[in-house]
Amino acid sequence: MTPLRCLPLLLVSLTLGAQGSQKPAERLRSEAFRTHGAYTDLAWLCDRIGPRLSGSPQLDQAIAWAQARMKAAGFANVHLEPAMVPHWVRGRESAEMLLPTPHRLNILGLGGSVGTPEGGLTADVVVVGSFDELDKLGGAVKGKIVLFDVPFQGYGHTVVYRHDGAAKAAKYGAVAALVRSVGPVSLDTPHTGVMGYDPAYPKIPTASVTLEASTQMRRMQDRGEQVRVHLEMGAQTLPDVPSANVVGEIRGTEKPEEVVILSGHLDSWDVGQGAQDDGAGTVTVLEAARLIQALGLKPRRTLRVVLWTNEENGLRGGLAYRDAHRAELGNIVAAFESDSGSERIKSFGLDLRKATPEARTAALASLKGLASSLEPFGSIDVRLGGSGADVSPMVAEGVPGIGVGHAATHYFDIHHTQADTFDKVDKDDLAFNAAALASFAFALAQSDVKFQ
Repeated sequence: MTPLRCLPLLLVSLTLGAQGSQKPAERLRSEAFRTHGAYTDLAWLCDRIGPRLSGSPQLDQAIAWAQARMKAAGFANVHLEPAMVPHWVRGRESAEMLLPTPHRLNILGLGGSVGTPEGGLTADVVVVGSFDELDKLGGAVKGKIVLFDVPFQGYGHTVVYRHDGAAKAAKYGAVAALVRSVGPVSLDTPHTGVMGYDPAYPKIPTASVTLEASTQMRRMQDRGEQVRVHLEMGAQTLPDVPSANVVGEIRGTEKPEEVVILSGHLDSWDVGQGAQDDGAGTVTVLEAARLIQALGLKPRRTLRVVLWTNEENGLRGGLAYRDAHRAELGNIVAAFESDSGSERIKSFGLDLRKATPEARTAALASLKGLASSLEPFGSIDVRLGGSGADVSPMVAEGVPGIGVGHAATHYFDIHHTQADTFDKVDKDDLAFNAAALASFAFALAQSDVKFQ
């Protein structure tokens, strides 16, 4: 019989033995669910800092916060890398339907839009369902507000109306453009996002309206009713301002010059709290590296966390990083980006822009060879796919990108809206994501796999 005084030592010995027998992925998962560090960080980012549009004091606060969190985690080489970013300011904005049924309209100006003249503008609305429909009307929209009432058919398909709508309408003399919010639902909550102008045509104010308002104006027009709207927008673009990417590392033990990047973007739109886009991605990659550091796991290659500035309306952080690191692009093994919300990871997508089809097939097989590191997380697909906006400048130069694909069941319901707030985040999902990303990235950093 074991003496009672020996039991504590025996329990410690058994515990250490069990930990030693665990695979890194199992240890990472256990630690993530024990601490829920990503959830705690996201709560602070959302509640104490809030929305973080480029050029805002809130983004500066988030950058300082992220740098402090990296230092507290014990990362090496924590520093800021500068980038000049756009500074667009929304200002006051409002819209009102005057005819046929007077009432207030919920709007959000689109990022980069100009404002209306002092006192606003009033004009009849012409509703179209496509650019082709606008082209057929041509000069008939001169002096009017064009509304693009385009149903959501996937983000990539529909977002072109938000981005290009104002330029297309200005071509035919419209005085303003409205766009149905780019999302499957709105609950009378408009979605914002970046837009762009064509230098060949005048800059006209442009804003999003809710699904409810857009479809209402379509019905009114179909009945032959005159739709008139008064629009006021105080938007303006100020001179570019300094900002920065936040960078920290876990240095590789054997091949420190070879780098695996984990990334998300710190900036958000100026509405809501930026919880899903991309607060969740930011804290997921930060926690993934912190878990590896906390457990004393030593990657052979360097793991580098990069938290980007200015994804939403310029990609200046990604562009600045590519330019500053051109000399080492060939040593970047892969660049992960998490930027599709907080729901559970369902896939990792390998993005090779300059590879032949045969090389892509071989590279995917190599990546799938690391999939055993994902066993504690159930079914996560490893496939060819897109990577992310911030890493795209590097990926275009040949750096392998790896997109982190989340379930995103309700991501576009609240994307770029006042409703993108912390309360919709599940803490177990964040823990799962941080541990899964840590496991897969650590496996890649431990391997000799190369995709170039």
